[in-house]
Amino acid sequence: MDKPVGEPGLRAVTRQQREARERELSPLATRSVHSRGREHEEAPDRYRTAFEVDRDRVLHSKAFRRLKHKTQVFINPEGDHFVTRMTHTLQVTQVARALASALGLNETLTEAICLAHDCGHTPFGHTGEAALSDYMDDSEWLHSEQGVRIFRVLEPRNLSWEVLDGIRAHTWRVKPPPNTPEGWICRYADRIAYLNHDLQDALRAGVIEASDVPAEVIEVLGPLAGRSWINEMIEAVIDESIRRGKIVMRADVLQAMKRFREFMFERVYLRPEAAAQNERARGIIHHLVDYMLAHPEQIPETYCIADADRLTQVLDYVAGMTDRYALNLHDQLFRPRGLV
Repeated sequence: MDKPVGEPGLRAVTRQQREARERELSPLATRSVHSRGREHEEAPDRYRTAFEVDRDRVLHSKAFRRLKHKTQVFINPEGDHFVTRMTHTLQVTQVARALASALGLNETLTEAICLAHDCGHTPFGHTGEAALSDYMDDSEWLHSEQGVRIFRVLEPRNLSWEVLDGIRAHTWRVKPPPNTPEGWICRYADRIAYLNHDLQDALRAGVIEASDVPAEVIEVLGPLAGRSWINEMIEAVIDESIRRGKIVMRADVLQAMKRFREFMFERVYLRPEAAAQNERARGIIHHLVDYMLAHPEQIPETYCIADADRLTQVLDYVAGMTDRYALNLHDQLFRPRGLV
């Protein structure tokens, strides 16, 4: 039925109206009007909340686009269905939004954090991160810190404090932990997503068989061919968080996930074939860093931040590479000429 004349079919939903909707969220939710703000003050958007602006800025960044050619587990995989950093990021975001929605938290802040959480990752996944750590005197090189550096310095997006905090603390070994429940949601969603999808990749690649999965994990999460383990884990976070008033996972599922993770490290991440491949990848990273330290004129201008020393500029450049860019550049620099 047509709208009566004079009654518009569409109406603008302003930023103030969107901010007003956030009042209906859980008392623990982070509201955009209560944000600690941005490093550089700017006028608010006409339609979007501060966290909606952040989400969109992340999505349109070069660092986000590069995730499609960065490794999750299988380095530079040939198959179309293996998980990359991009697909992992989208899966983390879906899991996190499901959690945030069910718990009455800020979905948009959650989405912004999750979309950005791995933008600081190196080529070759955690192997690349470990290789760059070899150049640090008294600390680790962390992709979480690099993610913050990207959006503050290398590709400045003037993101809200809460988004940067979520990026900083999305990994479990970083302290202090996230300052928002949405940041905690990202922590759980990250682990839920990567364990489940890395398992599927390992099964698809023939690295393990379904029968290899520990019985104590199956007892809690159910058979692999049954109800989704992702759903089981999501519900375990929802139910326990409601019961305890903070973002936590039910103890039996948390223990099963811990055993699941140990199994994945033993049989997938640290298997002998992976160790050999990881050593080759580590060597490539070392070659590239050492070469750029000796030839700083070849570092692109966008990575030559004026107040950064040469090592930092080199690590910024190498960390930003995709797997295939790093492999191609390494071939150009180190493969003997004249060989077919």
